[in-house]
Amino acid sequence: MSQSWLGAVNLSDYPWLGEVFVVVLIALFANLLAGRLLLRLAKRFEKTHNLWDDALLEASRRPIILMIWAVGASHVLEIIDASSDAPVFAMIDPLRSVAVVAIIIWFLVSLIRQVEERLLSEDYTHNDEPIDRTTVMALGKLMRSAVIIVGSLMMLQNLGYSVSGVLAFGGIGGIAVGFAAKDLLANFFGGLMVYLDRPFSVGDWVRSPDKNIEGTVENIGWRQTRIRTFDQRPLYVPNSTFAQISVENPSRMLNRRIYETIGLRYEDARLLPAVIADVKAMLQEHPAIDLNKTMIVNFNAYGPSSLDFFVYTFTKTTVWVEYHEIKQDVLLKILDIIHRHGADVAYPTQTLKLDPVELIQNIEGGVNP
Repeated sequence: MSQSWLGAVNLSDYPWLGEVFVVVLIALFANLLAGRLLLRLAKRFEKTHNLWDDALLEASRRPIILMIWAVGASHVLEIIDASSDAPVFAMIDPLRSVAVVAIIIWFLVSLIRQVEERLLSEDYTHNDEPIDRTTVMALGKLMRSAVIIVGSLMMLQNLGYSVSGVLAFGGIGGIAVGFAAKDLLANFFGGLMVYLDRPFSVGDWVRSPDKNIEGTVENIGWRQTRIRTFDQRPLYVPNSTFAQISVENPSRMLNRRIYETIGLRYEDARLLPAVIADVKAMLQEHPAIDLNKTMIVNFNAYGPSSLDFFVYTFTKTTVWVEYHEIKQDVLLKILDIIHRHGADVAYPTQTLKLDPVELIQNIEGGVNP
């Protein structure tokens, strides 16, 4: 049956088959050669562990193979076009140009993404200066957007569309879109201002005294920012909000403050100066207290039932859990100093003074005192 089929096909009617076979063979050989070359480069780059080499190699694997087959397919179509009058083959050149531009866009976007991932990876940056995650993500998004926009305009130009006309239409349409999507644009520019001003970065603890916003920043997008609250709920905040509210960034504090008021009993008034002196000496010797910051231990006020002195100092650490451990240690040592001097912490009390003569008269007169 195969022999009858071959006999029915006259190869002289298809003179281009030989050329097509050669082109396909060359494409296969180029594909094999590219694969071997990429494999050899991968083995060599494993020894250097360089960020840019690894990113370039990983981003170029698939685009190179696709480029080989795209160029080969276009040459096959050109060979067929030389022996055919079909009008569909007139689109070979623009389609080939569009395909090449699309593959280049794919390669550049992939390269930017690979570089971004490696800049944020500890495997590539643990020995270098710390990388600002927010800046890397912002630059990555801007560069990918620029590549896609420029590449899209180039593809339109290759398809025969006037780029100047598209830009002019975009300018007119942009006004209408701006009015229709002003909230979207406000969020976009709000995100841009966050990237430029950098009031906070990914991983920072932020809170707003104007809004009920507090948590850790997980992602800063072009439209909204995702914040993980301390009860582990995701909070999505439109970026335009940050242009209208005050944002506090406790992650960038230099120290944490201990500010406590402690009251002694009035009967311990003679012991108060010694207690204050010992508390101040204890803080000056405490390894977790920053002596370069303000430190105050002073008698402050005559309370309703206590003699109040306050402690005002700063810890070296800014870590929340460590701060509370240090604060607990300081307060327990202050309590120990008070007890060591024979004094005690006051608690709310009331003293009633009664006249004994008047009390006796009230009892004899049957009056309940």
